[in-house]
Amino acid sequence: MCKSEKSIYHKKLWEMKVKFLGGSKFKNSLVSRSRMSLWMIRAMTILLLWSCFVHLVALGEMWGPRLLKGWPSCFNHGHDFPMAAAQDMASLPMKIALPPKRIYQNNGYLMISCNGGLNQMRAAICDMVTIARYMNVTLIVPELDKTSFWNDPSEFKDIFDVDHFITSLRDEVRILKEVPPRLKRRVELGVYHTMPPISWSNMSYYQDQILPLVKKHKILHLNKTDTRLVNNELPVEVQKLRCRVNFNGLRFTPKIEELGRRVVKILREKGPFLVLHLRYEMDMLAFSGCSHGCNRYEEEELTRMRYAYPWWKEKVINSELKRKEGLCPLTPEETALTLSALGIDRNVQIYIAAGEIYGGKRRLKALTDVFPNVVRKETLLDSSDLSFCQNHSSQMAALDYLISLESDIFVPTYYGNMAKVVEGHRRFLGFKKTIELNRKFLVNLIDEYYQGMLSWEVFSTTVKSFHATRMGGPKKRLVIPNKPKEEDYFYANPYECLQLLHENENGNSLDETK
Repeated sequence: MCKSEKSIYHKKLWEMKVKFLGGSKFKNSLVSRSRMSLWMIRAMTILLLWSCFVHLVALGEMWGPRLLKGWPSCFNHGHDFPMAAAQDMASLPMKIALPPKRIYQNNGYLMISCNGGLNQMRAAICDMVTIARYMNVTLIVPELDKTSFWNDPSEFKDIFDVDHFITSLRDEVRILKEVPPRLKRRVELGVYHTMPPISWSNMSYYQDQILPLVKKHKILHLNKTDTRLVNNELPVEVQKLRCRVNFNGLRFTPKIEELGRRVVKILREKGPFLVLHLRYEMDMLAFSGCSHGCNRYEEEELTRMRYAYPWWKEKVINSELKRKEGLCPLTPEETALTLSALGIDRNVQIYIAAGEIYGGKRRLKALTDVFPNVVRKETLLDSSDLSFCQNHSSQMAALDYLISLESDIFVPTYYGNMAKVVEGHRRFLGFKKTIELNRKFLVNLIDEYYQGMLSWEVFSTTVKSFHATRMGGPKKRLVIPNKPKEEDYFYANPYECLQLLHENENGNSLDETK
């Protein structure tokens, strides 16, 4: 091959190598880019799937059994989940999807001042939230009673989880912690309309008489809130909203709930327990005028207290007559006899959900002699555990409320606000056993037994048979037109909100007379 041909050949060979190498680099570049694109597609797909999963879990938490019931949730632990891991997870803050805000034209601002003890205020708050929602107004976080007999300075936020209260109900009503800045000066100066609404009113009263006042004054203050809404003849959606506030919106503070769980755990470690709401406290006896079993000095002390409080209107009271009518709380002696007659095991733990029992250990001896395992929060916990709620009766009552809900049996000795509200809440939790004592029947029967007119066998059998249908089971409320105080209280039996509305577990209609 001549020199010129060799040079041409080498030149072409070099060009081919250059093209080959360049083509290889270009091909490698294409491969690298395609791999990068594929990796990005996979990453975006994973992120998209994870986002969908998180949203599905959130929907599952919001809608419960109606949606995705069978799907596993990171917030609900099955029985096969290791106990230690479940406890660790339980200590983590739970993220719950918030309901969407309800958008509506605000007609004004409603401020409320609750009156009474914790459970009276609890029911009132449920009513006021419902009233605010149907008037399309903005509710200011309720003010709690600080001037009643208990003189408790607790604010709403000291007892209830205020942020949960606001956010959990935001799809129904707008709730603010305080009035907006533009109206705050008016409130500070007292330039707003204040009034007590009429007791046992229906929704038309609030629509026709209260709402125009809100629109006129922009801010309305209701200074009385107890029993301001009727028990019956309200739309079902109104009744259900009252329940939703009570059973979901009103959650106690984490500190109170944690302490309640500790007490329940201590009790559960020793077996079943009964909560006795022994309403034999000085304020109750003075207010009601009930002094059966008290000595002369105690009777005089209770009378002096009754006259010391001007808002306790009834002053001259016949204690024995009132007792015979069933209007007095059972004494510790009557309570011990009744529990024994009902067949309560003498070794069961009895947790007393109450303040200081009038007469102290002397009067409690009749109960502890028969039931030796009587305990109180003060005996189960260190004083340091209760330090944050000392001298705060409503916070103490909140703790008793939680423990009462968890008990195997709940027995109130007086049908006051706590007895009623706890009874209704236990119905909502699955008709948990609540013994509704008929005090009028019991005191007359007890007197006959003490007089030797009845043997123990007859006495016990009679008590059991009479209360066999008074155990907190499904039933309709007793309705007495134009006599709301005498009919069944809504919060003691909110049957519109309960399961088995039309039939009980045996397939029978709910008994309207029990």
